[in-house]
Amino acid sequence: MAIEIHPMPHALPEDLRHALAEVSLATIGHLLEEGFVDPGVRALVTPAKMVGRAITVRTTPPDSALVHAAAAMLEPGDTLVIDIGGDGRHACVGEMVALAARCRGAAGIVVDGVCTDIVEIRAMGLPVFARGTSLLTTKLLGLRSGTINGAITCGGVIVRPGDAVLGDDNGVLILPPEIARWAAEEARPREAWEPGLREHLRGGGSLAEWSGADRMVAQATDSGRARR
Repeated sequence: MAIEIHPMPHALPEDLRHALAEVSLATIGHLLEEGFVDPGVRALVTPAKMVGRAITVRTTPPDSALVHAAAAMLEPGDTLVIDIGGDGRHACVGEMVALAARCRGAAGIVVDGVCTDIVEIRAMGLPVFARGTSLLTTKLLGLRSGTINGAITCGGVIVRPGDAVLGDDNGVLILPPEIARWAAEEARPREAWEPGLREHLRGGGSLAEWSGADRMVAQATDSGRARR
């Protein structure tokens, strides 16, 4: 296999970026099943809030040359998303990769693997999502295999350059821009009624009555009785 470096993707529209920044990602969790990165990839810098354009890297462990190259290509608002081929031992992100990303104006880093220098990364405040930490790091070997700005896999999700990468303390969600826009538009009215639901519950009201779950349970119970 050879190294492939593809052009930078289109920027996320600013109105979409702002819309996504205003919604709770857990609300989108009520709307979709796809795009949710495995929860093992979690926020290691908290509190975390990230909305960015995906710049993707697929590297061959234990080499880190392509990660360094991709970090130098980042533009303000980008998120570096790294596929390290299932390796859970070699950290391909540390203080200097994170600092390089921070200085380029990156929104954050997502790696389907581990990172290192977590104290230093937390001190700079850059959102980093990973499966944990490790002392063992990748090396500058210059192996001839990997991709920048190609389709990769991260936490079970297919990620394409230019996708919307969303992250908070609960996890990471990666969506094509058109689906992300739909999700943001659908999430807004759902969140509008949450204050009323909170007051309903604090006043002793029933969640099942509010949501309609009580009717669903009653119908299922009646149906079961009818079949007997």
